Order: sequence, then structure tokens, then C-alpha cells
Amino acid sequence: MVLTHTTNHTYSHPLPTVTLAFFLRYCSPQLNPFAQHVLSTDTISCHLDPDTGRLHTARIHLKKSRLPKAVLKLLPTSMTGGVADKASYILETSVVDIREGWMRTESRNLNFTGILSVVEKQLYAAAPPAELQPLPLQLEQGGGVQQQAVFPTATTDVETTVVFRSRLGERIRERFEQGHYRYQQHIQGFKQQRQQQQQQQQQQQQQQQQQKEQGQDQRAGEPDGDESRTGGGWFSSGWIGGLSAKGIQRSIEVIASTKTQDQLGKSREGMRMILERLRQSGIIGVLELRRLAMEGKLETAQTT
Repeated sequence: MVLTHTTNHTYSHPLPTVTLAFFLRYCSPQLNPFAQHVLSTDTISCHLDPDTGRLHTARIHLKKSRLPKAVLKLLPTSMTGGVADKASYILETSVVDIREGWMRTESRNLNFTGILSVVEKQLYAAAPPAELQPLPLQLEQGGGVQQQAVFPTATTDVETTVVFRSRLGERIRERFEQGHYRYQQHIQGFKQQRQQQQQQQQQQQQQQQQQKEQGQDQRAGEPDGDESRTGGGWFSSGWIGGLSAKGIQRSIEVIASTKTQDQLGKSREGMRMILERLRQSGIIGVLELRRLAMEGKLETAQTT
């Protein structure tokens, strides 16, 4: 099962500010209450390509799992790891090109991939230069009319694409398909054996003319009952086929879609909060608030 979900959004801030907010969105739950599910964030690598001027960054986030506890209890420990508190490691990679005006990001879960693989890709792009052309504005001043050029606010467009792949449903479907194939092979071999038995019975009937016709009809009609049971079987149209193709996949699809729509909304709200803090306090002010939050002094600093 593969499910794709795409959304578009526009931030009323320039690209450099939006990229900074992206890297600061998980800096502290006190600065971003919508990041309560993020337990930790670590930077794996960060380097600037001298040829292209692009910034390449790889980070890993530890987040609370989106899967409900009821679903986790039904899954084997080989898939969940057997840990009581389920948390998921998220690998985030990003490339920023300020000169060309874009940023690409990709996030994917590293564990629970046997159940559900989620890949989130985002493309941040600055507004085209044509949209930032000055607009003429007429102002009345001193009894006359004066024209001034007004520049529109720079914006950043973001396209988010989330791809879900339910490997659990695929594995179960493959197992049932393999079982169905073995079942058909077994039935085919059984048919061949019955045909051989029929031929032997016909030879015996020719030699034994004194047998009753009723007994001959019963032996000739026995394969019909077995043959009628080979038309499909459980695995193609029964409740097991419905469980593999519909029940499990549909449940995972509903959970993934619902959780993602909710998480995307919270992610946008968290970005707005960080952008607003950057507008009010500036970069140095936000970094200072982050330091106070890490030291546990943020609330006391705000009240004084």
C-alpha cells in the first residue's frame, strides 16, 4: 500500500528567515509548544559546498511514535523492538541554496519501517522576482498628489509531499499470495493423482464386468466434489483475503492519513510561532531564549 499526500502553503516571510525558523523549530518546547512530541535533536553533519555555496545538513530527531498503543500491542516484538515506551528516530536531510532561493528537505523514520515507512519531502522556494516589483502608490500631501513605490512583502512558498508505504500490509499480502500459490499447486497435484486413479479404475472396470453400476458411478463421481472446492478457496475470496488486502491496509492507511494531516497543521503553527519570535526578538534574542530554556530559566526570565 502506497499513499501520497501533498499540501501547499505560503509564509509571509523571506526565505532566509523561513530556513532559520526551520532549523529552530525543535529548539525548545517552551519556544514551540507544538514540538512537545520531540524528545531530542542532534546534528550529524553540516558542511558548506565551496563550489555551489549550498549548505548540506543531516540531523536526527527522537520523537514519540504516531502509532496508537492499541496497534503496537497487536504487533510482534520483532517489529516493535519490545520496548515499552515507543519512540521513533527520524532522519532529516536538507540542502539550502540562498543564491538560487530554495531549500529542499527530506525526513524519514528509521525504525518501525516494517510496519509503516513515512517519507516527508518539502520544497521551500522564494517568491519570483516578478512578484516583488514595486507597486505605484498615490499619496495626497500638501494639497498635491505624490507617487511612491511600495515594495510587497517577500514570501516563501512551501510544497510538502508525504509518502506512506505500509510494508506490513505488503508482507501479509505476499504471504497469503504464496500460500494461495502453494495451495493451487497442491490441488493440481491432487487432480493428477485422481486422474491416474480414474484411469486405473477404468482398467479395473473393463476387467471386472460383474461390478455394480452404482459403485462405478460413485467412484467416477468422487473427484467432482474435490474439484468444486478448488475454485478460488479461502485465499482469493474468503475472509483471509479480505483481512490481508482490506482490513490491515485500510487501518494503516486511515491512521497514517489522520495523523499526518494533524501533524502538518501543528508543524505550520510551530513554524509561525518561531517566525513571530524572530520578528519580535531577532536572531540573537531567540538564541538567548533557547539558552535560557535549556537551562530551565526561561519562565523566570520572562516574568522579571
